[in-house]
Amino acid sequence: MESYKVNTPEGTRDKLFGESDRQRSAEAAMIRLFRRRGYREVITPGVEYYDLFVQAQNPLPQESMLKLIDRSGRILVMRPDCTTPIARVAATRLAETGLPQRLFYNQTIFRSRDANHGVSSEIAQCGIELIGAAGMRPDVEAVALAVEAVRAAGLEEFRIELGHTGFFTALAEEMGVTGEKARALRDCIENKSFAVLDDMLGGEASSAAAAMKRIAVLFGGAEILDEARALTDNPQALAVIDYLSGIYAELDAAGMGEYISFDLGLVSGLEYYTGLIFRGYAPGAGSTIVSGGRYDNLINDFGKAIPATGFAVYVDSLVSCLPREEPKRADTIIYYKPGCLRQALELIDSLPEGSAELSGSESESGCMDAAFARGFKRMMIVSKTGNVEVKIGG
Repeated sequence: MESYKVNTPEGTRDKLFGESDRQRSAEAAMIRLFRRRGYREVITPGVEYYDLFVQAQNPLPQESMLKLIDRSGRILVMRPDCTTPIARVAATRLAETGLPQRLFYNQTIFRSRDANHGVSSEIAQCGIELIGAAGMRPDVEAVALAVEAVRAAGLEEFRIELGHTGFFTALAEEMGVTGEKARALRDCIENKSFAVLDDMLGGEASSAAAAMKRIAVLFGGAEILDEARALTDNPQALAVIDYLSGIYAELDAAGMGEYISFDLGLVSGLEYYTGLIFRGYAPGAGSTIVSGGRYDNLINDFGKAIPATGFAVYVDSLVSCLPREEPKRADTIIYYKPGCLRQALELIDSLPEGSAELSGSESESGCMDAAFARGFKRMMIVSKTGNVEVKIGG
């Protein structure tokens, strides 16, 4: 008879032992940090109405959402994003509370992917939303907290790239580019398609067009801002450069400048983001480790005009960059005489975490045999008169 092999669904996988320990440790460290900074946890449902994301004009394509049908026939989706449900909460249950609201979450999102894409469909996210705060200081707070969160999780070698929707938008408006052409330009810039970008702008001789051609290569250190400033005299574009310079000055003064760089070619999702955009990268990560920015129009889609900024840490991507040390296995087995469970539990709690476990054997000899077979170094026998230690294997 042909054996039946049970697999996990496409885009999902099991996480065992050391990997799960690293994930939980990273999440716990970030949660402690968020709480210290005054953020409070919210947990949204694992499923939402599909209409929620249509109403929010969410940039996620509908085919990327995992859909279900409830008993009344309405379409549900497994949570594809954490920010949109929190925007719903902010516009309804938190609508009459004082602002700003500092919220954090530690949840899983689900995305439908093409078969054999090699990217997970089940994505752990740990992040924050700063609701009801406009201007530079909240943006500085969000970026600084992203840097601190990645470091708290145990990663030291990474960078956060800052961009801004306003630079592209100002140049596009100066050129009179809107609609589909603007979206096509954004795709070229985001994908670093230099040849196609040159073809699209080949007939344009304005300074705005010349600056637009350079956007895709405007990434690097703080000197990039000086180069961008020299490309244009557009007041809105220059205001964006000044804004980014101000953010960098604050972060650098706080000792975070080494983690910050710039990419004015961060132009994806402009319908969603309304100002600062930032992404986090680390050597060895298969994808971004942080994604965030300002989204002042999203909560308005639910009836409340409230500015907001925030970010999500992609926990799996971050954890993949951490040292892969497996947890130490227990080296002590504890056998307890009848009526001595309490003493045995007190003993195991007094030992280093994970270093001991209770025996399931009914006799000392059975416990000893199991200890030899599993490679334990010692056996502890707990009785009402005291504990006896037995060395195993010499």
